Amino acid sequence: MGKAILIVLDSLGIGGAPDASVYSDEGSNTFGSIALACSSGNADIGRKGALMVPNLESLGIYSATRLSTGLTLPNTDSTTGSFAVAQERSKGKDTPTGHHEIAGFTDQIGWHIFPEVVPVFPDKQMKKLIKKAN
Repeated sequence: MGKAILIVLDSLGIGGAPDASVYSDEGSNTFGSIALACSSGNADIGRKGALMVPNLESLGIYSATRLSTGLTLPNTDSTTGSFAVAQERSKGKDTPTGHHEIAGFTDQIGWHIFPEVVPVFPDKQMKKLIKKAN
């Protein structure tokens, strides 16, 4: 019997989902954006040059990004491991939803999303919290 190792890198996405517009997440590609910023010199603060992630590269992060988004990033693409990409089927794009789906549970309802208003939390509750926290 074979074994598999699943590496979960929270908040390091490699492409958006078909329902990204529902979550104001169109064009998402965190890893690709970081790699492009590094290679273009826009991330040369405390570091310089192209993104260097040799272990992730050998495991297929660049190949998976290309498969997921069609974007070819500037790198050597020395994939030696196996890789895959998946498309979330659950409603919601938060960490708990993703972890539940990895474990086999597809959430068709979705988690509550706070409205995009300022302030998000009612003033009365915030004052009470601040008072209790001193």
